[in-house]
Amino acid sequence: MGNKIITVSRQFGSGGRTIGRLAAEKLGIPCYDQELIEKIAKESGLAEEYVEERGEHMPSSNWIANALAVRTVAGMINEDQLWATQCKVILNLAEQGPCVIVGRCADHILKDKFELLRVFVHAPLEKRAERIVSVYGEKEVSIQKRINDKDKRRKAYYQLYTDSEWGAADNYDISVNSASIGIEKCADLLVELYKG
Repeated sequence: MGNKIITVSRQFGSGGRTIGRLAAEKLGIPCYDQELIEKIAKESGLAEEYVEERGEHMPSSNWIANALAVRTVAGMINEDQLWATQCKVILNLAEQGPCVIVGRCADHILKDKFELLRVFVHAPLEKRAERIVSVYGEKEVSIQKRINDKDKRRKAYYQLYTDSEWGAADNYDISVNSASIGIEKCADLLVELYKG
């Protein structure tokens, strides 16, 4: 089946990115997160900021409602071009060797093509809000609203492009609560499962 890949899907603020990086370090394999954004931007010719914002999130609820109508009228739109490029880049990286890929529907893009350990990282809303303030220094008054909005947009994006439900147990091999298990132990668990 090819190289063994860990894909990490995560709720905003759950520490999934950190867990993916730690697991990759412990395994001595590359982790692609921000690097993905750079590669997709270079390949597509789109700005990194655009790729970062639109490569994993729906831009707004209005866009969701009108997505199919826009496609019918205008043909392929930027989001679809971005999706096609994202798929190509993720497949190319997976072909290069074992790695960890954070977000961007990698679990769906690579399924049936590689041996995957598909992970979903979650945590209670209040713990994610605390993490965003302590780790990223964000102090917005409406931090919980921002978390809910970001997760809602990730879920809509995932459903549109994969026809599957983001966060649903059937789409992952393991789901971990980073608040109760801890970031380091979650990474250790992924390492153990990967090697097992």
